[in-house]
Amino acid sequence: MASDSTTYLVTGGAGFIGSHLTEALLARGDSVVVLDDLSTGDLANLAAVMDHPRLRFVRGSILQPELVADLTGRCDAVIHLAAAVGVRLIVEQPLKSFVTNIRGTENVIAAAHRHHRPLLLASTSEIYGKNGAGPVAETADRILGQTGVARWSYSTAKAVDEILALAHHHEYGLPVAVVRLFNTVGPRQSPAYGMVIPRLVRQALAGEPLTVHGDGRQRRCFAHVADVVDALLKLLDHPGAVGGIFNVGTGEETSIAELAARVVARTQSPSPIALIPYEQVYASGFEDMERRVPDTTRLRELTGWAPRFGLDEILDTTIAEMRRHKPDTPGVPRPAPSDLASAPRA
Repeated sequence: MASDSTTYLVTGGAGFIGSHLTEALLARGDSVVVLDDLSTGDLANLAAVMDHPRLRFVRGSILQPELVADLTGRCDAVIHLAAAVGVRLIVEQPLKSFVTNIRGTENVIAAAHRHHRPLLLASTSEIYGKNGAGPVAETADRILGQTGVARWSYSTAKAVDEILALAHHHEYGLPVAVVRLFNTVGPRQSPAYGMVIPRLVRQALAGEPLTVHGDGRQRRCFAHVADVVDALLKLLDHPGAVGGIFNVGTGEETSIAELAARVVARTQSPSPIALIPYEQVYASGFEDMERRVPDTTRLRELTGWAPRFGLDEILDTTIAEMRRHKPDTPGVPRPAPSDLASAPRA
């Protein structure tokens, strides 16, 4: 989608995935303008590159159309990651999340159209809703619950984002690619907003019960953020990505109960595992899906992408990072120095 020495506008670039992507773009010689309102992002995520001569940070919102248009005109391509994210945030602030995800994306697409800038749009596996069939391909049906359930309003908002972007491609020739991100984890991910692995690891290191929502049999796949960033870079660089939708995630399945048991084992924590009914965590009527596994054939066949990190490596990376931030957790053994040294970095 873009050539060498490109200047990218990265919305949400101070967030979890955005900060890793920003670092990767700078490392390969590109320039980056980060637009982030820091509502869920954090400048600390960009600490390693904040003084980089090819990085410009702008504190602002995708809800500011003039600002978005101005920055887009100064860049060669746009990567739109900014969004209201996380199950807890979506459930607790459904209206704000819905408006942010639709109106903000409208502003980004309008700016890209105005300046005819290539656009990589980050969407989500929530698009598939309750479709728990075997690995879901990009053409799979969407199965959603009633409109009164906040979770499905998020899925709907992201679907509208995709429709807007692809319609601009088909009707106006705007170079657009859409990525549907499945569960992504790794360094800098906050346990806030319902992110399950950092929450379970934090609980294990604190010696607290690991809270598993529901019956724990729901199955998920987790991708390391470094693998996700690698997929995004490959799609950015491949002209065949334009006009396409691509799942990004791994096929290594685990139930959430099994995940909690792995966390306990790998932290050597004395913590028990506690099953917590959904109604005690979220509002009444919360709905979840039993299985979410991506079919990444389209991505692999186009770019040759393959994940490098398995779930155990992902857990070890997260555990090592949390221990570095809180090294004296009572009752939990410290890792050997070799464990920390071998932990992969994004």
